[in-house]
Amino acid sequence: MNSPHPDSRSRVHPDLLSVVVPVHNEEENLDLLVRRVTEVLDSTGMKFELLFVDDGSSDGSLEAIKSHAQRDKRIRFASFSRNFGHEAATSCGLRLARGAAAVIMDADLQDPPELIPEMLAKWREGYEVVYARRRRRDGESLLKRITSGAFYRLLNAVSEVHIPQDVGDFRLVDRKAIEAFNSIGERSRFVRGLFAWIGFRQAAVDYDRPPRAHGETHYGYLRLLLLSLDAIFSFSIVPIRVFTLLGICVTLVSVYIGIDIVVQKLTGRLQIQGYALIAAGLFFLGGTILTFLGVVGEYVGRIFSEIRDRPLYIVRETSD
Repeated sequence: MNSPHPDSRSRVHPDLLSVVVPVHNEEENLDLLVRRVTEVLDSTGMKFELLFVDDGSSDGSLEAIKSHAQRDKRIRFASFSRNFGHEAATSCGLRLARGAAAVIMDADLQDPPELIPEMLAKWREGYEVVYARRRRRDGESLLKRITSGAFYRLLNAVSEVHIPQDVGDFRLVDRKAIEAFNSIGERSRFVRGLFAWIGFRQAAVDYDRPPRAHGETHYGYLRLLLLSLDAIFSFSIVPIRVFTLLGICVTLVSVYIGIDIVVQKLTGRLQIQGYALIAAGLFFLGGTILTFLGVVGEYVGRIFSEIRDRPLYIVRETSD
């Protein structure tokens, strides 16, 4: 059980669109976000709800959300008891969503609400998942763009499913896809990877990603590295197989060297030399063993996290 609140299936409105927005310390962006989202969706004539999930913000984000919710009944919110992470906040929002479809977007306005009508058009064509694909990433450093591209190439090289490149969490998902996503019980989550895994008919909408409206990104290089490791270990057992093959290779080399030493001993050609090679070999094996233990530890840690069966998040307060 991932949440203390009831499942949304019994409360689905077939003519409603849910917009799910995870929030963590985005007070400066919320007024502009609400204005732009409501303007865009009012222009479509479609009924909608704007659902904020406050992920333990330490600024005035929750108070700003409550203020908007008091003025506009189409705005709902849930607030976590602490910071559980972006993936947990997204999962909570999809469980609370009441719409026939839901749009997932960040609060920093790098996911432009003006793209939603184009997503809706694709959805009405019969696509169950419509994801936004970045043509350009304004406001991001060259290093971040290079590392992001390398990450997706590496992930797709080892993953059991293809995960679209240059795609974040910004997407529209049909109710069928929402229910499939909500049925997944795992706790180490990579949301965009899970939406690739569940399948359904998927289509892309290309856009140029603008820089943040205000503030600084909450995803530093260390946090991105940890997210990358979560993605790789959640969608692949290739790391285990790589070290298995490496172990086999090292064993074969060791057997060859052992046979060579025996032959040299029997023929009287053995000379005890090569301390540098022996030392280098020992350091190599030691490093390989420690790395392998780290890889195994990542998988064991995920097993431990799953069997503890703790909730993915704890909701402290909701508008419902």
